[in-house]
Amino acid sequence: MNYVKDLRKLVGTRPLILPGSVVIILNGNNELLLQHRTDGGWGLPGGLMELGESLEETARREVKEETGFDIGELTLVNIFSGQDYYFKVSNGDELYSVTAVYVTKDVGGQMEVDESESVAVQYFKLNELPDGLTDEYKRYIMSYIESGVKV
Repeated sequence: MNYVKDLRKLVGTRPLILPGSVVIILNGNNELLLQHRTDGGWGLPGGLMELGESLEETARREVKEETGFDIGELTLVNIFSGQDYYFKVSNGDELYSVTAVYVTKDVGGQMEVDESESVAVQYFKLNELPDGLTDEYKRYIMSYIESGVKV
C-alpha cells in the first residue's frame, strides 16, 4: 500500500477516493471464504489498488497476500461507491472507496494466513456467516446472492 502511504504524506487525513477489489471465493460446497482480520472483524479478502494495476490484478495480488491462494478466472459481481462507502479509520484517515466485487471458484495453492492482516481464514456456509461481518461486506455478499451470477 505504498501508493496510499505516499498520498497520505501529501494530503494528510483529508478524504481520498481509493479504488480496490474484494473477492468472494467459493469452494466446491458453495461455502464462502472469509478472513478474520486483526481488527477483530470478518471480511472478504481484498484491498486497495496499487499504481499500474487493474482491478483484477489487485484482486489476485490481495488474495495471494492475505490467504496464500492463487485465483484464476474472476467474474465481476458489482461495483460499490458513493456516500455509503465513506470511511473514517481509527487513525483519522478519511476515504471514499470504489470497490469491485468479484466471485470465483477457480482457486489453487495452499491456504497461508498472513498474520500481519489476519487471525484466521475460514470457509462458511452462506446462510451461517459469523458475527463481526461489517455492513459493507454483508452488502457485497448479498449483492452476489441476489445477482444470480454463476461461477
